Amino acid sequence: MQSLFVKSHPCSILLFNLILFVLFYDTMAVIKLPPNETYPAIFVFGDSTVDTGNNNNRISRANYRPYGNDFKGKVATGRFSNGKVPSDMIAKELEIKEFLPAYMDPNLQPQDLITGVCFASGGSGYDPLTPKLASSWSLSDQLGMLKEYIMRLQGIVGANRTNFILTRSLYLISMSSCDIANVYFGPTSRRYEYDLNSYTDLMLKYATQFLKEIYSLGARRIGVLGAPPIGCVPSQRTVAGGVRRQCGEGHNQLATLFNAKLTTSLDSLNKDMPDSRMVYLDIYNPLLDLIEHPEKNGFKIAKKGCCGTGIIEVAPICNPLSAICTDVNDYVFWDSFHPTERAYKIITSQVIKNDGNRLFGHQ
Repeated sequence: MQSLFVKSHPCSILLFNLILFVLFYDTMAVIKLPPNETYPAIFVFGDSTVDTGNNNNRISRANYRPYGNDFKGKVATGRFSNGKVPSDMIAKELEIKEFLPAYMDPNLQPQDLITGVCFASGGSGYDPLTPKLASSWSLSDQLGMLKEYIMRLQGIVGANRTNFILTRSLYLISMSSCDIANVYFGPTSRRYEYDLNSYTDLMLKYATQFLKEIYSLGARRIGVLGAPPIGCVPSQRTVAGGVRRQCGEGHNQLATLFNAKLTTSLDSLNKDMPDSRMVYLDIYNPLLDLIEHPEKNGFKIAKKGCCGTGIIEVAPICNPLSAICTDVNDYVFWDSFHPTERAYKIITSQVIKNDGNRLFGHQ
């Protein structure tokens, strides 16, 4: 069945005006589920840190080299890294499947729908202005995709099995980086309309609204990744870190404030929404530790990415004409905004270790 969504750009396109998250070794922490606990599927919403190819027919995308340089078959699938992204890693750890397909993938098969898909779109955010500026799929769009998905799934497995899948599956949300880097500290009027406190309230408002919406559709097990130390990614060091390219302190201050509010909000939602398990997943501290102490995990370079000069390039200016580093394993970042597959694995593993008990059922 052809998607009703007309295919039509992530944080990256805004780098032409400002410059442009995130997260996440070759060994992952094993997810240990409680007895009789299963996850039939996984659904992922968010931005380019978890997008597996939904932007492939948009202006800014990652379905060309050097993206995917270390992916299976060296295929550029639309993932904003050299290989797999956290969406794939969690799906594999839950033994659901090796790669989480993009919902907009024209080659999507019925079996793919049964075990979950990715709705994330590079450049999206909680603030409605964020995806508008990047021409990416907004949270409302991603919610619409989920609703359409449910109808398609019912046609494949029936209503009862669909309800089982929806209520027993894992939902992950990863966004906020673009709100901070490209909107609040970008070429918009948001910084003049809102102070840090009121802008994080705006982000939280839309995050909460989205969580309530997917809960109403059956979601019960939801992991929400907090904001990363976005001021310390290479591109933001370049645009906000001065001559010495220090971390952008304002960016990180906004991120930590949002994370504190998000944690409180999730606790409140869990009390008000029966059977819900909404868990805050801290990626701020694991990524910051990786950036500040790269040598602990065998990295050598954390202040620039592997693509091009590493201080500004990200899709679309990380492209087939860009030179890439000799050894990607030395780098925390693939381009100036997104971590390498190895870095993603380390951070994902740390998130599972730190927050997995609450998310995967060990109360």
